[in-house]
Amino acid sequence: MPRTSGRVRRVVSTRAGGRSRAPFTSFNLSTGVGDEPAAVRANRERLRRELGVPVTFLRQVHGTDVATVTAPSGLDDPDIDATDALVTATAGIGIAVLAADCVPVLLADPAAGVVGAAHAGRVGAAAGVLPATVSAMTALGAEVARIEVLLGPAVCGGCYEVPAAMQAEVDAALPGSAVRTRTGTAGLDIRAGLYHQLVALGVAKVGGDPRCTREDRNLYSHRRDGRTGRLAAITWLDPGSSR
Repeated sequence: MPRTSGRVRRVVSTRAGGRSRAPFTSFNLSTGVGDEPAAVRANRERLRRELGVPVTFLRQVHGTDVATVTAPSGLDDPDIDATDALVTATAGIGIAVLAADCVPVLLADPAAGVVGAAHAGRVGAAAGVLPATVSAMTALGAEVARIEVLLGPAVCGGCYEVPAAMQAEVDAALPGSAVRTRTGTAGLDIRAGLYHQLVALGVAKVGGDPRCTREDRNLYSHRRDGRTGRLAAITWLDPGSSR
């Protein structure tokens, strides 16, 4: 789980190293997929211990609601309900989103000391979860031109086949997302659409993790496996760094 350098930290988990049994093997971090609660708690406890910060999780619903986090969550606190993005300007608090083909997005304005995390699946991305997250960050003092974004691992356009009508509907709301799959059928590349959306918003620095969740068996993929776990993308402000 590599980290960035500097005061903004980012981590994307994999399937390896946890307590969950099949079909969630083994580092599932979601409480909402039917895994044993004790296994998920143990996995989250390990994550918290290794990162050295408490981590706040969401109960995601493919919407556009954004919550602002000002205090750390305890290990047994419930996930924030019906929310798909978090922002914080408080150092030492990890904020996380879960995914298994959807795009986990990590955002930061290091100069302002503001970070964000968003869950951007097909529905939420088209509805505008990222513009909503950027707006919530600017309310905490971030400037759009300074925001840096990581688009995390997700199902790639070559693997994401959808009906032609769905492709057209999503591309109308998220231009640049329509692609052809490797078999020549209608497809979606949500990361590409989000990139164009962020550039249009004025975000100058957008990077991507190129891994496809469907192709990489070290990652969770609902499209590949059906019933499965969820990886987490986490970001936080290093409490050891001065502002």
